[in-house]
Amino acid sequence: MEKSATEMADTAIELITSYGLDIVGALVILIAGWIAARWVERMVRRGLSKTGRIDATLHPFFGDMARWTVLIFTGFAVLSQFGIQTASVLTVFGAGALAIGLALQGTLSNVAAGVMLLIFRPFKIDDFVQTAGHAGTVRAINLFVTELATPDNVQILVPNAQVWGQAVTNFSGNPTRRVEIVMGIAYGDDIGQAISSCEAVIGADQRILKDPQSSVTVGELANSSVNLLVRFWCQGGDYWPLRFDMTRALKERFDADGLTIPFPQRDVHLHQSRD
Repeated sequence: MEKSATEMADTAIELITSYGLDIVGALVILIAGWIAARWVERMVRRGLSKTGRIDATLHPFFGDMARWTVLIFTGFAVLSQFGIQTASVLTVFGAGALAIGLALQGTLSNVAAGVMLLIFRPFKIDDFVQTAGHAGTVRAINLFVTELATPDNVQILVPNAQVWGQAVTNFSGNPTRRVEIVMGIAYGDDIGQAISSCEAVIGADQRILKDPQSSVTVGELANSSVNLLVRFWCQGGDYWPLRFDMTRALKERFDADGLTIPFPQRDVHLHQSRD
């Protein structure tokens, strides 16, 4: 028993003596490589942002690529610290990469989809989009996911494969947008007066574009109201503030001009059966 313990202690001492410095060196290389990878990522993003020639959409992607490249070389340096030949490692790595690729098809498809998103550019940073059942402002396109921020600043990470594989609605893709507001008036009100009131409100707001031309038309004879379609164009960034302001302004103008916005109503007729 004592002899076995002595042999195990001798073996441990021999291993520590033989590989102790290699283990320490490998740990130092690993820690230094990890720190260097983060530093390189930050430097790449900062350098790309300073040039001003490369779109902000590409900054996170190239930063991630630089970080992973440094980490891969760090792994080879750690292996060479123990005397493992790099050529044989590359051979094993190639075979392992094939097996891992088959096992992680979904993950690799996210990388491929990320590359396609960067090539075809259906959206860019700060665009407001709706895709894969989510809507938000694009913050970054990384190797595996696209980062969105909802209007109430909630972070959403959508796999790139889902973004690329589904329809993308880009609300910021065009510089201008059309606003449509439905205004209902009573059947007894003057339609011409209502149209003139809407046109006066439209003409008073400088954010509304003159071209394309605005329009006020009768859109529907609804159950309890005549619905007017008030349509006008604005810059994309003015869409929501202008929509809110115009809805209030139209209501106040209707009140001032004596126009009625009716409540939903229904006529009920009772029929008495004769026995």
